[in-house]
Amino acid sequence: MSELCKISFPGTDYPPLNLQPHQNLSEHLTIQNSPVLFGCRTGICGTCLIEASGDIPPPQPDEQEMLDTLAPNNPHARLACQLELTTNVEIRKIES
Repeated sequence: MSELCKISFPGTDYPPLNLQPHQNLSEHLTIQNSPVLFGCRTGICGTCLIEASGDIPPPQPDEQEMLDTLAPNNPHARLACQLELTTNVEIRKIES
């Protein structure tokens, strides 16, 4: 069995979630268990803009293009729906 990835939400009352590596966050984060909201779930609407801390893969070119528009000066900005889970990650919602 592989190690679970712990998804935590510092600064909130939401308890951490444990997910299998490489699972899609947008399929597991809900209004009940996460401060992160989702719209399109395909990386084009930007509603799931977050700051992510952890040893995570860099964004793909399509995601980076959105990040350059939505959070151009934030090197930790990611779209939760596009984030590949490979390790523990801390997520903070970016307020627009």
